[in-house]
Amino acid sequence: MRILVVEDERRLARAIGHGLEDHGFTVELAHDGETGLWKGREQDYDAIVLDLMLPGLSGDEVCRQLRAAGCWTPILILTARVGAEAEAGGLNLGADDYLRKPFSYQVLIARLNALLRRTAPARPVNLVVGDLVLDPARRTVRRGTTPIELTRREFSVLEYLMRNAGSTRSKAEILDHVWGADFDREPNVVEVYVGYLRRKIDQPFGTGSIRTVRGHGYLMGDEDPRAPEPVATGDG
Repeated sequence: MRILVVEDERRLARAIGHGLEDHGFTVELAHDGETGLWKGREQDYDAIVLDLMLPGLSGDEVCRQLRAAGCWTPILILTARVGAEAEAGGLNLGADDYLRKPFSYQVLIARLNALLRRTAPARPVNLVVGDLVLDPARRTVRRGTTPIELTRREFSVLEYLMRNAGSTRSKAEILDHVWGADFDREPNVVEVYVGYLRRKIDQPFGTGSIRTVRGHGYLMGDEDPRAPEPVATGDG
């Protein structure tokens, strides 16, 4: 799951980011309203954690403009404001939930998980490609009845590929959705992690779920590993 945290207190933003990453989320940070608005409009997130007291563009205005632009990403507001009026104001602008500072990370994680469950009814409980099954809630993977142990990052790469099964995804897209747009390492890190996954989910079972599309990226599907690798066609 990919989360945008918009918080101007940098130490708090980093702490929130680390806390969410420890629970399996991929996190991007923004420290002012303008950046948060741009990221929220231009990139795909599963949820946005939004502080109200931001420099430049306030969190209230960020929320209002995102909704006006047709962006319906779930928004969880964080604020030090007190009182029912402040809480109602954010919710009336289109936010989905509200958490007052100071807060516990246990409550933040629980609120986010509840929000994601409420706002994503179309997502399957399990992701299935052939006999490969990934459970996003329990963070488990199995091939048939055989459980497969993955690291947090391996799990995130596999989840993204399985959510996009049948569609080729480039290294840049995988980097953006799993590591975040601010990640500054070489795209070859994707190739490394795909190799890790193949050694765990395919090679021991004689399968070829993750296929390389030469010149384009990776394709997740239930394929015969002996078949030739697909080649990207067209202008893309």
